Amino acid sequence: METIFDAMTTLSMWHWLAIGLIMLGIEAALGTFDLLWIAIAAGLTAMFTALAPELASGWQAQFMFFAVASVLLIVLGRTVFAGMRKMTEEHPTLNKRMDSLVGRRGIAATDFEAGLGRVKIGDTEWSAELAGDGVIRDGDGIVVEATAGNVVKVRKG
Repeated sequence: METIFDAMTTLSMWHWLAIGLIMLGIEAALGTFDLLWIAIAAGLTAMFTALAPELASGWQAQFMFFAVASVLLIVLGRTVFAGMRKMTEEHPTLNKRMDSLVGRRGIAATDFEAGLGRVKIGDTEWSAELAGDGVIRDGDGIVVEATAGNVVKVRKG
């Protein structure tokens, strides 16, 4: 019966590549980014084993390289690449149409009476409320200051 140490003496580049791919698959399922660095370390160990066969002929050298690479990559992943873990929105107003109107310019479509009126922004007409003091007449330029529900709050501009 073969012992585990006998099996380790036959480690090759393909074994390390398989370990790396398995770790990468588990990482894809979990999304922790910790196994990503171990998968990369296994891939680097595969390259080390292929490019330096006389140095990597023993399993001890391969495991040492893998251990050092894993620790270094995990430390780098936790410090230098820590931003990868943060969930950021691709675009802060994506699927938030009203929020995307803030700061946009348009034209008053009606005279504002008692602070209420309608404005045209792009090709859409919106209910509007006057933000602050002043008078807005039909045709005046406006700037959207904020939104509340389906109403834009505008100022003359």
